Amino acid sequence: MDANHLKLLNFFAAGILVNTLMMSVLSATEEIKLAFMHKPLILECNKTILQLEMEKCGERFKTDMEEVDPQNWCNLTHFIGEYHFFSACTEDNAVKIGCFWPNPVVEHYIIHIHKQFFSNCTLKSVVWGDPSEDTLIILILVPVFLTFTMVALVVWCSKRSDILA
Repeated sequence: MDANHLKLLNFFAAGILVNTLMMSVLSATEEIKLAFMHKPLILECNKTILQLEMEKCGERFKTDMEEVDPQNWCNLTHFIGEYHFFSACTEDNAVKIGCFWPNPVVEHYIIHIHKQFFSNCTLKSVVWGDPSEDTLIILILVPVFLTFTMVALVVWCSKRSDILA
């Protein structure tokens, strides 16, 4: 065997040995890190406390909504800040207590608030009527004529392909 081949083989074997040692050292340090890591504290959702916190958020929202004219309660631009604060309050308190957000307790309270302030804000349903005959004729004939025009243009161009090429 040539001396260069022997050096290359020794270098390759040393590389494998170093790689194996490094992997074992890294896996050992990972095990040490895992041993010292604390498991995260998992809070159980206390629905009674959550309900009390939702009521605090609701009271603040009710106080804020007293400053808005009741005629403007259906116009979100007049109370978007107050509603954002209410929504953020419910989310923050639910997470702080260890509950998911949204959850049935929060949803029930939000629906209660909506019924209290926004029950008269339903939009009247729009009744769709048929368009006039003139509009229908235009909407039907324009695509039909465009289709015929495009077909005629393609046929004309295909007959003149020798001139265009």
